[in-house]
Amino acid sequence: MKKVSILIPCYNEENSLPLLYPELQKVMQQNKNYDWEILFINDGSRDNTLQNLKQLRASDSRINYLDLSRNFGKENAMLAGFDYVTGDCVIIMDADLQHPPMTIIDMLKKWEEGYEDIYARRLTRGKEPILRKWLSLTFYKILQKSTKIEILPNVGDFRLLDRRCIESLKRMRESERYTKGMFCWIGYKKTFVEFEQGERQAGTSSWNFRSLLGLAIEGIISFTTFPLRFATLIGFIISFIALIYMAYVIIKTIIWGDPVAGFPTLLSVILFLGGGQFIAIGIIGEYIARIFHETKNRPVYIAREYNDMLI
Repeated sequence: MKKVSILIPCYNEENSLPLLYPELQKVMQQNKNYDWEILFINDGSRDNTLQNLKQLRASDSRINYLDLSRNFGKENAMLAGFDYVTGDCVIIMDADLQHPPMTIIDMLKKWEEGYEDIYARRLTRGKEPILRKWLSLTFYKILQKSTKIEILPNVGDFRLLDRRCIESLKRMRESERYTKGMFCWIGYKKTFVEFEQGERQAGTSSWNFRSLLGLAIEGIISFTTFPLRFATLIGFIISFIALIYMAYVIIKTIIWGDPVAGFPTLLSVILFLGGGQFIAIGIIGEYIARIFHETKNRPVYIAREYNDMLI
């Protein structure tokens, strides 16, 4: 009998878990031909998420939980899940019911057809603010045009991965992670199922504008060197403009004898060049910072407890 693992990262989801578990039970009840495992990753929650997970495990042996020593972020929590799941395939989903569990049935059908990466594509983005929706779509357009691999728009972490995909992802241990890009980078036979994204049923999202912006920057820097090329291009453009302006000032002075306004001209040129240099230094700094973090070779996460056993 094939084993299916469901991987669910959790951060302050004490109110969502009582709503999620019955929906997962329905899915498992309809698919008794599989052996099921549900692995919750408690990513340093500050509420009663861990206590709720322990209660669920006491009532259902198919439920496992991994408690991390602090909040390492969803990307690192997923890697922790990859290390501990035991299924022939793994389904990654959120705990807030924005990912409808019944979609899992469609994913399993595609998996049985031989596909190894079945991603869930949103038909709509729910009640998302217009500005956030526009920024998200713009980010994917920029990333698609600047990287050599195809980054799928309107696709999140909700997907089914064959064991072969999981083993490949486990080998990628970088601490600065953009898992959505990694899913595309590893390749394998992909297809999709479509779903209507639901609304969060309980609690509040931990993804604010600042964290989403950080993830976007991480995605661009992790999978393309385009920002470095962009800085080089800006340098060439500034130098070209400066050369044209210099020629214009010399010709104007020689032919028409116009006096050159020294201080305003000098100040403008200095500010213009200084701004361009700061942009280039900032972009280079982002890459160097990631090199700095990777050279430390620290563990991506630290697990404190697995199913009542201290690690």
